[in-house]
Amino acid sequence: MPASPSSSAQAAREDVARRLRSLRRTAGLTVTELANRCSWHHAKTSRVENARTPPSPTDIRLWCRATGADDQADDLIAASLHAESQYTEWKRQARDGLRRLQDSYRSLYESTTTFRVYSTTLVPGFLQTEGYARALLSANARFLGLPDDGPEAAAARVDRSRIIHRAGRRFVLLVEEAVLRYQLGDAEAMAAQLGHLLTAGALPAVSLGIIPMATRDRPLWAAETFSVFDRDLACVELISAEVNITQPSEIRLYLRAFEQLQSLAVYGAEARTLIVRAVEALR
Repeated sequence: MPASPSSSAQAAREDVARRLRSLRRTAGLTVTELANRCSWHHAKTSRVENARTPPSPTDIRLWCRATGADDQADDLIAASLHAESQYTEWKRQARDGLRRLQDSYRSLYESTTTFRVYSTTLVPGFLQTEGYARALLSANARFLGLPDDGPEAAAARVDRSRIIHRAGRRFVLLVEEAVLRYQLGDAEAMAAQLGHLLTAGALPAVSLGIIPMATRDRPLWAAETFSVFDRDLACVELISAEVNITQPSEIRLYLRAFEQLQSLAVYGAEARTLIVRAVEALR
């Protein structure tokens, strides 16, 4: 079986640690000698080399300078930051409340011009109504054992999503048809959500594609829910955590998957027909 995201993150940390240890050994330095050159305790060197303590960018620059490998500092810093950021538990992200979690994405949204989102089970956050978001976020709070600030978090999510009306941005959204059938909240809230899809999908900045359940000969089956921000970051949503991917080769893989899934989707009148059928099924 493939490694879990948490073990993949630990493997990335261990890779950075091995590279730093190799630099020390190649330079012919003992643990204590390197610590003296970097002006820290020798125990810190051991903790870094055994992947127990993540090195800061300053630590890495000092380490590379001490070992005569200044030219490797930037690559090692990038690898270390990637290792530390790629796996973040939802419970840790939401420790200050789900509303705060919604607000934490604002800077990323402000700096992104093209948003690509693929979802297998939920309406993408950009297009969620407050009633739908409230039902979803309250359920998440209960599942994670967190205080339920679903109503406040839902209002913050809707407010954050107003970015779709801002000029200079493009939203390419793909959902499986099943998203239209999974009911969150009561029938009235779900009907309002589906009605919002009919209008939001017609916005100039929004491209909403729906992959019909009846699609045959799919080159790629339903994958995990993921978002790609420009071509710089891919975020994958798991039950326990969010995985942030910054390696260009991995981002290209998600972009390739998105393009293949995009080719299966229907748009315009065909997409609206699927939404209307889902609304009728609620009656």
